[in-house]
Amino acid sequence: MAYTTINKPLDYFNTKLYTGNGSTNAITGVGFQPDWVWLKDRDNANSHKLYDGVRGTTKFISSENTSAEGTQSNGLTSFDSDGFTLGSYGGTNGSGGGSGPNFASWNWLGANGTSANTDGSISSTVSANTTSGFSIVSYTGTGSAGTIGHGLNAVPKMIISKSLANGEHWGTYHASLGNGKVIALNSTDGSITNSTYWNNTSPTTSVWSVGTSPLTNHPHASIAYCFAEKKGFSKFGSYTGNGSTDGTFVYTGFKPSFILSKRTDVSGQNWTIWDNKRSSSNFNPTDKILHPNVSNTENTADDTDFLSNGFKLRATALGMNASGSSYIYMAFAEVPLVGSNGVTAKAR
Repeated sequence: MAYTTINKPLDYFNTKLYTGNGSTNAITGVGFQPDWVWLKDRDNANSHKLYDGVRGTTKFISSENTSAEGTQSNGLTSFDSDGFTLGSYGGTNGSGGGSGPNFASWNWLGANGTSANTDGSISSTVSANTTSGFSIVSYTGTGSAGTIGHGLNAVPKMIISKSLANGEHWGTYHASLGNGKVIALNSTDGSITNSTYWNNTSPTTSVWSVGTSPLTNHPHASIAYCFAEKKGFSKFGSYTGNGSTDGTFVYTGFKPSFILSKRTDVSGQNWTIWDNKRSSSNFNPTDKILHPNVSNTENTADDTDFLSNGFKLRATALGMNASGSSYIYMAFAEVPLVGSNGVTAKAR
């Protein structure tokens, strides 16, 4: 049984759907003051907007492109005790005119504050939650191989980084790929082997390593989102597709609330996000998907079952379950399979 010290995962990560109103809009019901807020218009092909408390309100980056950090004065205007407040910007708060929530937000709790970190050869500013294994790290690269402190007191299994300069791809480290490979969040490309990204060195409990590539070590301000695995709350792993509607089962040790996945062995396949709030019903399959690497509207496809102890693929799409192909994933819990309080999870 997968016992955990986090009996209520929604205290650290939560998906919140909301309806835009084209004016000031206070979004409540997140359950905490988020430090990282990822927003996406479900009905329109507007860019993903990623905000965090380290860079501050109104400043965003978009997961589907290589653009520099942008500023939107009427975008996300505050991080609040139970959510966040939006201005009138249509890309994050456009009036939907429909019957249901037209925006998705994915929210992570950091430290609700920042601290200086000098663990690495490159100084950083960190908002770290060591309980949930999540930190936001701001740093300025040097262009020379070095290390950066992440503040987790645990080894990161996944790091998603972006130079805030224009024209630089997102650089993603995943433990299942190893320290010699990188994969770009904004691209359909598969993983790339090159020592200049992570300097062929795996992260430690205090730092991660960067090589000379501007993708991960640009001599410009950069931001990174770092994740250590916490039993019963988060899982960062890989699986092999089987090309069947009776698809691969992936054990996580919890009932998922959010899954991000990517095929890694070939190019041409999107990243995919599923969550427990956007599905067509309250039961399996979970059938609404968004893609971080494109600004497309939400699709109904690529069915996946969210189970009490993991997820099971129910489609043969090449981007999620091609026979013999390799995939990585990041998953967060709705409920642990068994909490330390003895409460058990149930499938959707």
